[in-house]
Amino acid sequence: MPTVEELYRNYGILADATETAGQHKDAYQAILDAVKGGTKEKRLAAQFIPKFFKHFPELADSAINAQLDLCEDEDVSIRRQAIKELPQFATGDNLPRVADILTQLLQSDDSAEFNLVNNALLSIFKMDAKGTLGGLFSQILQGEDIVRERAIKFLSTKLKTLPEEVMTKEVEEFILTESKKVLEDVTGEEFVLFMKILSGLKSLQTVSGRQQLVELVAEQADLEQTFNPSDPDCVDRLLQCTRQAVPLFSVLKLLAEMSSFCGDMEKLESNLKKLFDKLLEYMPLPPEEAENGENAGNEEPKLQFSYVECLLYSFHQLGRKLPDFLTAKLNAEKLKDFKIRLQYFARGLQVYIRQLRLALQGKTGEALKTEENKIKVVALKITNNINVLIKDLFHIPPSYKSTVTLSWKPVQKADASQKRASEDTTSSSPPKKASAGPKRDARQIYNPPSGKYSSNLGSFSYEQRGGFRGGRGRGWGGRGNRSRGRIY
Repeated sequence: MPTVEELYRNYGILADATETAGQHKDAYQAILDAVKGGTKEKRLAAQFIPKFFKHFPELADSAINAQLDLCEDEDVSIRRQAIKELPQFATGDNLPRVADILTQLLQSDDSAEFNLVNNALLSIFKMDAKGTLGGLFSQILQGEDIVRERAIKFLSTKLKTLPEEVMTKEVEEFILTESKKVLEDVTGEEFVLFMKILSGLKSLQTVSGRQQLVELVAEQADLEQTFNPSDPDCVDRLLQCTRQAVPLFSVLKLLAEMSSFCGDMEKLESNLKKLFDKLLEYMPLPPEEAENGENAGNEEPKLQFSYVECLLYSFHQLGRKLPDFLTAKLNAEKLKDFKIRLQYFARGLQVYIRQLRLALQGKTGEALKTEENKIKVVALKITNNINVLIKDLFHIPPSYKSTVTLSWKPVQKADASQKRASEDTTSSSPPKKASAGPKRDARQIYNPPSGKYSSNLGSFSYEQRGGFRGGRGRGWGGRGNRSRGRIY
């Protein structure tokens, strides 16, 4: 085995030769042989092998294997040095192999070593994102359980940090294609992580992209199979797929967006009735009061504002095409019931709007960028929109004239009349008295409520998240354990 002095001498030969270093094969071979030496020799080899790697393509396999031996050495300092230098081997056809190796090294329990692997993966991502993904997905599909788990988590946390020039359309298409292969056999936790990965891709932010995501969720739900309510895994699957479909992929949001462009619709009345019935599910009746004036029930109904915004907006849009839907004689009781629900919801809404305005009062710039305040800003948009639509529907007869911008859509420059309407709904001052009786009645629903609302406000559907029981080996298809083998 070469000594430390011989290693330095061979290093000098190669360094002095510069671009003609490839003519000194014996000197490089001696450095490769040092991986079988002592601690000092190995540390030098870990630095020297990658430095001159590019000059000896005929020794590429030997050089990479020698570096891998050092990556698995018992001495942690040698392993760290060898891992740190691995990106230097990521050239041409060698890059996917290096990515594959680094992915396997994610199983390290040494925190410093683990961080080096993450940094190395990110550095070769910027060289060739598609090649790096090839190595990662290879291990996700075929690797050991711990490697698969950490590779998926790497993708879910690191992809969003990469610049746009790295995450090209071609790269995102590759991620989608490979992810579909993985989703053929996943646990519940893995499914959630992949939905997080895919829903963050720029190319899937379009309506067609969202539709692809919904289709993936539908496949996971396995709706063609008979539902067994006594099977915990079957229930977990359906519940989580539902949670993923509604808040992440915005089924109700898509319905709201499409409702303004539906044109002439066959079976309009039938479809409007179905939509109305679904809306009623999220617009509860006031709780019954006991003799002492308190609620007879154990708790007040929860007001799910984000669902109601979508459904109420959709009903408002379709209702314009059939304005007598609520006023027909056959629907008299239905309208009475609906107005009671509107009134109860509106009272709770006013309390919440005041709370939000108070919480956001005086906050600007960076203060509004915190996660908590971002949620409050969105919540205020949602509640203001519902407020406008309820005012319209509480008119006698119900009106469908107001215009709102859905809370997740960018605000458009409004004309003068829209601006006045917006100012009226967002102002904290009391509404002006109307000159006619019916309109005055419509305003009366916004008097301060006498009941308690604060205990159940703020139930935003997009914040509801569920978890899965168990982990790998049970649930959505267990994958057999694999014994650990050598990194290759």
